[in-house]
Amino acid sequence: MYGYIARQPIFNVARETIGYELLFRDGEANAFPLIDADEATSKLIMQHHLMLGVEKVAANKLAFINFSEETLLHHFPTSIKPESMVIEVLETVPPSAELLHTVQFLSEQGYKLALDDHDFDPKWDPYLPYITYLKVDIQQFNLLQISRHLRRVAHFPFTLLAERVETAEQFEKLKLLGFQLFQGYFFARPEMLKQKQLNSNKANLLALMAEASAKTLDFEQLADICQRDLGLSYKLLRFINHSGHSQAISSVKHAMVYMGEAELKKFLALLALANLQDGAPDELLRQSLVRARFCDALANHSKLAANPPSSFLTGLFSNVHLIVEQAQDELLAQLPLVSAVKAALLTREGQFGHFLKLTEALEQANWPLTDDLLKTLPAGAELAPLYLDAVAWAESILKQV
Repeated sequence: MYGYIARQPIFNVARETIGYELLFRDGEANAFPLIDADEATSKLIMQHHLMLGVEKVAANKLAFINFSEETLLHHFPTSIKPESMVIEVLETVPPSAELLHTVQFLSEQGYKLALDDHDFDPKWDPYLPYITYLKVDIQQFNLLQISRHLRRVAHFPFTLLAERVETAEQFEKLKLLGFQLFQGYFFARPEMLKQKQLNSNKANLLALMAEASAKTLDFEQLADICQRDLGLSYKLLRFINHSGHSQAISSVKHAMVYMGEAELKKFLALLALANLQDGAPDELLRQSLVRARFCDALANHSKLAANPPSSFLTGLFSNVHLIVEQAQDELLAQLPLVSAVKAALLTREGQFGHFLKLTEALEQANWPLTDDLLKTLPAGAELAPLYLDAVAWAESILKQV
């Protein structure tokens, strides 16, 4: 399954691209689907920001994203970094005291805001001090009307953006009226982008992996993610029971605290990866689990245990890009892994990268390389028992998850 998005460039007076308006699509027809604005915004964020990042979609320029009333009032924009986007308040959003409070809050948090298809109604004047961009559909007014409206609001410090510019003549006249940014078919039509899409459940799992990778666990956030999915909650409790714990558990959060941070991080990461694996070859998951256990054993032998268990995560995440069919560097950019783990995964650098190279050498029966890499480990490291233990552990985990 694929996700679709259109992006239309926004230009300055020198006709240089300064950003893109991102437009949700549900197929290759490059047309807005018959769904409401709330659903369109939610899907755009879920399918494209969480899995790829608006920075990537917008080529590291500003991403102008439409937000409807519900998505604004529930602070959906705060899932994206302020420096990455402009929040467009749709023209269909009714002004209200709650909306004004939200706009003030977002502005204070460093977000840039735009009023889309602004009609110059005075009811919007209280919002203008917090607005960075005023978008005007020039097909709704003639140039004389636009000039008159602009004189009334000229004391506000926004940047004027002209939408639906279709001719060179319009472009030149709008520049004289003070417009600094431009968008429309005269410059470029929306461009369709297509990418591999994860369903909402898999997006939750990737969020779970990200939380499990953090240096300090946020139990509230982790519990919230697990509680969205009954299957995840059930597997968490079953894992605790399988591990021999006997204390009665009263909540998902209680279960997480009871497990202990180090074991919980490992479990959540492997549980998320196991569920992400749906549809991918079983061997990718099996290999990831063996690598995780073996790299963790090498770290313990070398007395390199860490929080989070970095060597374990290095092995476990080594195939995640293949499982979700995304470029490894783009996927890792969405996960808060420590730099040493990212370096190990991307370039096999550092001690964790050394462990991963040794694991891969064993998988490939490359004995000369295995012997060479083994020389850097503390004396007495016996690889065969450690590797066989990792294989057995992986099989036991596969039966659980």
